[in-house]
Amino acid sequence: MAMCAGIWLLLWALHIQGGSGQMVQMDSSKSGLVGSQVELRCIFSNSNPPVKISQVTWQKLLNGTKQNVAIANPALGVSVLQPFKERVSFKHAAVRHRTPSLEDTTIVFSNLQLSDEAAYICEYTTFPAGNRENMVNLTVYARPMTQMTLTTPTIVARAQKRKMTVATCVSANGKPPSVIKWDTRLKGEATFQETRNANGTVTVRSNYVVIPSRETHKQKLTCIVTYRSEKITESVVLNVQYEPDVKIEGFDGNWYLNRQNVQLTCRADANPPVTIYQWKLLNGSLPSNVEIKNNTLFFKGPVTYDLAGTYVCDATNGIGTRTGIVDVNITEFPNNPPPGGSEIPQEQHNAGAAIGGAVGGVALLGVAAILLFVFLRRRQRTFKGDYSTKKHVFGNGYSKAGGLPAHPPIPKNLQYPDDSDDEKKPAQIGNTGGFEASERDFDGEAEDLKRPYFTVDERESRDYDERTLAFQYDPEPEIADDMISQTDGSVISKKEWYV
Repeated sequence: MAMCAGIWLLLWALHIQGGSGQMVQMDSSKSGLVGSQVELRCIFSNSNPPVKISQVTWQKLLNGTKQNVAIANPALGVSVLQPFKERVSFKHAAVRHRTPSLEDTTIVFSNLQLSDEAAYICEYTTFPAGNRENMVNLTVYARPMTQMTLTTPTIVARAQKRKMTVATCVSANGKPPSVIKWDTRLKGEATFQETRNANGTVTVRSNYVVIPSRETHKQKLTCIVTYRSEKITESVVLNVQYEPDVKIEGFDGNWYLNRQNVQLTCRADANPPVTIYQWKLLNGSLPSNVEIKNNTLFFKGPVTYDLAGTYVCDATNGIGTRTGIVDVNITEFPNNPPPGGSEIPQEQHNAGAAIGGAVGGVALLGVAAILLFVFLRRRQRTFKGDYSTKKHVFGNGYSKAGGLPAHPPIPKNLQYPDDSDDEKKPAQIGNTGGFEASERDFDGEAEDLKRPYFTVDERESRDYDERTLAFQYDPEPEIADDMISQTDGSVISKKEWYV
């Protein structure tokens, strides 16, 4: 039906434009809010020579039906019909005279109503040109009534953690409908509903849903309503009631014997505030030296082992009762003495223990090293030679019985080098004695049979004044490098000795 009316209005407008040209001037559209005032302009541009205006008629066109609103006649005057009589008038006073001037017949709507929304035709009856008319579309807007309310004056947080609507934002009887948004830090969700009213307005409703808790208490919730280009905001602060959240303060883990002025305090965050505090000791009764003041336990006198145990505080408000628990243990000595006390800080105790341990370890290592040195020294003294400064190099002249072959006399100042497996070659040791090994000219066999062998202490060779040589006469198997001759003529292996 509305689509048909729109098509009919379009065709009518085309008909008016085709028949009237530019002689009747009007705005194509006008708008206003309910209760406001609006002017509908209508001006007749007379021709040259001018035509005679017999009458001007304003009509309301709604759903294809015309309804007269106001009439201006040069001879009969003006007439405003019901139901517009109290709210519609011609703008210019000259029109209202017995012989009016009808070139400008603008009308004024006062106290605009939603029912005024329609198309309005301004029609001129002229002679001899006939009828000339034009049309304006009047749109009426309705500014909505916006309201934000709490669902209930008191919101209670329950242990079941159920969702509930805490606030409602309504934009009622708006035309066109409003858009609602929420601004808050709460973690919730919004629901929306639109209702179209019989007068053409729309009511928009939005509910905000959260799970009430201690965290939602005193949180701000803002509803933002956008109507055309206007923004309307309203805010509320949630008042959430919840059971006490209890914890016990005062035990620092360092209650030791003879400590003074210790106490336990029951702290509770609750809405409404806690009205009753109750203290008890689990599996026992409170110590005799305890004094209770409000939410605090004061322990008189020095700390004793009797104070140890599990302390319980029950806090009650108008919503419910919750409990706080703390385990108190007593030590003989302080773990972390209070600042300014005469006790040595725990860190210094730890450092002293570490230093003492290190010193003890070093002492043990020293004792072990001394014992090992004595043991090895005593083992060395059981051997009749000295391997640290002497090296024996033999030819193959050992007898089968283990005796040493005869050799030229050895100078008394002979010294021996450190033990080494490297074979030494003959070298000039002193200037006396007149033997130069490198100058000897042996033939092949003689060289094999009479090759000189000798030992030299490399560090002190410059102090020798004689050479010491040993000659091997009969080719016999050589003694291994690890074999050492003893004073009794026997031979001992180094490996066997050290093992």
